[in-house]
Amino acid sequence: MLCGSILGEILGPWIPFLAKSKEISWTPAADLEILKYDLTVQVKLNLASMGGLALAFWIYRRMK
Repeated sequence: MLCGSILGEILGPWIPFLAKSKEISWTPAADLEILKYDLTVQVKLNLASMGGLALAFWIYRRMK
């Protein structure tokens, strides 16, 4: 996904739909009197990163 995302950023000026991304975030938090936490997880997905994920999965399956 990382390689696909980098490729999408590089090719973005010439192929603009590869650079458009959607951000997904999840923010669990709790205050349990003796323990308090706040965590933020963010994932930016674009078409190129999804293509990189599919390519990595295909390569992994071919190696088995």
